[in-house]
Amino acid sequence: MNSVLKELNKQKSAYIFIAPSFIIFTVFLIIPVFASLYWSLTEYNILQPPKFVGFQNYINILFHDPRFWKAMANTVIFVAGTVPTSIAISLLLAIAIDQNIRFKNWFKTFFFIPSITSIIAISVIWKWLYASGKYGLFNHLLTSIGLPSVNWLGVTWTLPSIILMSVWGGLGYNMILFLAGLQGIPHVFYEAAEVDGASEWDKFRNVTLPLLRPTMLFVTIMSVISAFQVFEQVYIMTYNSEGAVGGTLDCALTIVAYLYETGFQRFSMGYASALAYLIFFILFIVTIVNMKIVEKKVEY
Repeated sequence: MNSVLKELNKQKSAYIFIAPSFIIFTVFLIIPVFASLYWSLTEYNILQPPKFVGFQNYINILFHDPRFWKAMANTVIFVAGTVPTSIAISLLLAIAIDQNIRFKNWFKTFFFIPSITSIIAISVIWKWLYASGKYGLFNHLLTSIGLPSVNWLGVTWTLPSIILMSVWGGLGYNMILFLAGLQGIPHVFYEAAEVDGASEWDKFRNVTLPLLRPTMLFVTIMSVISAFQVFEQVYIMTYNSEGAVGGTLDCALTIVAYLYETGFQRFSMGYASALAYLIFFILFIVTIVNMKIVEKKVEY
């Protein structure tokens, strides 16, 4: 009897310790997820009770909303511009730092600092760098060497400018992941390749890349998910006095920025919830595809 009571007291203590996290998780995640799912099937503007409309929001988004497709196109361009570029440069940096060079830790710290710096602060600084006229550092450098200035935040250059900033900001995080992967490759493979007379390129192509494949795929998955959810950079660098987000003619409007505008500026919560679930569905499909690739493990 005493052993049973002790066991019950242990379980009670365990539930008490679990309860705060479980309550927070339920209130701030589980309930909002199901609430937004219901709202996505309604016409809801906060001020009036939700009006059930079924899948009409999804139909309107997919077939009657050109801004959604504009935002989706911009998001795909952003993903295509940032992910491969960031992965390629990060891998090269990781390989360079993995060599026997002096001040290795200083280089790792230098490249990793942007990853732990607030993206808001980074965006504000880069917006100043992109500024027009004599106040923008980039244009000042261009004019100082006789080249014409560029309207970095104009219709043509806004999205490429945000891509450039995002690539720079994400290099350090991916580099650290690649460094961990490189250091996990047994050196015996490189020694065997050298015995066979392999060049540095041969070792990179036939040893490093195949054995780094799991890390490469993990970095790709996380980078794609992060790039699809880009918002802060777009908001800071394109927000104007009229409250519009996305730049002139929606040249840099991304899907999450469009969701923000719909939900928190136009207060169309039902439509915004439907947008959120479409984003979730897209990311879910992308993740599943990548996970299928990950299942093809490298055999050592």
